Amino acid sequence: MKISIITVCFNSAKTIRCAVDSVLSQSYKNIEYIVIDGCSSDKTLEVLGEYGKNISTLVSERDSGIYDAMNKGLALASGDVIGFLNSDDFYADSSVLEQVSNAFRDESVDVCYADLVYVSQDNSQIVRYWKSEPFVKGSFTFGWCPAHPTFYMRKSVVDKYGYFDKSLKIAADVELMMRYLEVYEVRSIYIPFVWVRMRIGGETNKSLGNIIRQNKEIFNAFEKNSIKFSKMLFVVRKILNRTRQFVAGRLRKNS
Repeated sequence: MKISIITVCFNSAKTIRCAVDSVLSQSYKNIEYIVIDGCSSDKTLEVLGEYGKNISTLVSERDSGIYDAMNKGLALASGDVIGFLNSDDFYADSSVLEQVSNAFRDESVDVCYADLVYVSQDNSQIVRYWKSEPFVKGSFTFGWCPAHPTFYMRKSVVDKYGYFDKSLKIAADVELMMRYLEVYEVRSIYIPFVWVRMRIGGETNKSLGNIIRQNKEIFNAFEKNSIKFSKMLFVVRKILNRTRQFVAGRLRKNS
């Protein structure tokens, strides 16, 4: 099976090499690697140029935001399975895509996902441990969500149920996973291993304002998908869940 990995980037010269190297160092080799750049003005393209044909497809053009760029990657992807690796992220080890491939050997599995850890910019400390769990219908209304960089989808599912909703500027990844799992009830499997290390400082968590904006967009996503929810219950459960993740990150760091 061919796995398409999509990385979108913009002015990511400081981190893009680490992301690309982690893809190319995977023990699983049937990979289509697609990089979508938003016309970077730093040395991102210079770094990417060093990899030559190791990057299957490289596009550099202006876009209307990260989800527009991700949709471009989805349109180009030809793999049986598709996943994303952000330009600030990297795989936890070289066996991740082997594990992804093993999960999809079961032909009834539509999507799979795993755990993620947030790390300091220099990768020296674990800050937060995003430990997931098997999906149960209704989980999104309680503030639960898989870590999107660990979320892999069959191309047939993407083609059938659609791309990212570009009207959402900061929560389209949550909406897509919600749509697949809650609305269309695709069959998912949770793999209890850390697959991705994500550097702190992502777009959503840059400020309290962005966190509030994301939650408003998630509420909008519930309404678009006709999912009943309680704003109060969602916020309380999400705060408790994030608190557990930070505590787990501290424990993991000290273990």
